[in-house]
Amino acid sequence: MKIFQHHVTLKARERGFHLVTDEILAAMPQLRQINVGMCQVFIQHTSASLTINENADYTVRKDFESHFNKMVPERAPYYLHDYEGDDDMPAHIKSSILGTSVNIPISNGRLSLGTWQGIYLCEHRNHGGNRKCVITFWGE
Repeated sequence: MKIFQHHVTLKARERGFHLVTDEILAAMPQLRQINVGMCQVFIQHTSASLTINENADYTVRKDFESHFNKMVPERAPYYLHDYEGDDDMPAHIKSSILGTSVNIPISNGRLSLGTWQGIYLCEHRNHGGNRKCVITFWGE
């Protein structure tokens, strides 16, 4: 069994849902060495998240942002944690709903994503900055 781990810093993006599959793949030069295995991508932040979804039509990402903003509004009167602005607590909630990691099978040296699947960085802050991820992948 081979095990690899890389740290990658994703460039800062505006609030929303962004495809980062290519950035993740660029940080995994040994992927071709794995015939059968698993890959975990973990984001080291509490106000951004990762998910896998549609990689072709950008309107899906826009709809995700619209829906999450309606589902988890800013300035809810019961929020206590707002030290960093109106988007602070909603960002934490959205991150918990979507999660901090994705797991993807590896087959024949490639991530086994479906035809229309890509890895999203879900940026929940207006000014989140660079986002750090740990990519761990293993297999034979």
